[in-house]
Amino acid sequence: MNIHELSPAPNSKKSVKRVGRGRGSGLGKTSGRGEAGQNKRSGGGPRPLFEGGQMPLIRRLPKRGFTNRWGDVYTIVNVSALEVLDNDTVVTAELLKEKGIIGKIEKDGLKVLGNGKLTKKLTVKAKKFSKTAEKKIKKAGGSTEEA
Repeated sequence: MNIHELSPAPNSKKSVKRVGRGRGSGLGKTSGRGEAGQNKRSGGGPRPLFEGGQMPLIRRLPKRGFTNRWGDVYTIVNVSALEVLDNDTVVTAELLKEKGIIGKIEKDGLKVLGNGKLTKKLTVKAKKFSKTAEKKIKKAGGSTEEA
């Protein structure tokens, strides 16, 4: 088979609607756009999301919350997620990403929270620790380092 022998699958290609090609085509004169009005004009028609003058949906729905532009954004991991690692492992954000425990490392680094149980002895390097996470890591025989 050569490249000139290739053709699209049957019924996969639709022919373009050719408008403005004479009265006999059925789409001559106004090209299927009707007589007059803003939709006939080039570039005409209302702006996107315009609802004909009724109160737009975006204004009918209530607003909730806000995004703090100056707030810190951490990648969060619980101590229960660290249970899959081997004893005496040095845990960093890069290692957790490599193992698939976290998806991406946020701009302010890693924060370890204390949800779940931890029985492994680990050295955990993170930007921040909750008090319970620090307590559980130390109780399991590990140590914490703020990086």
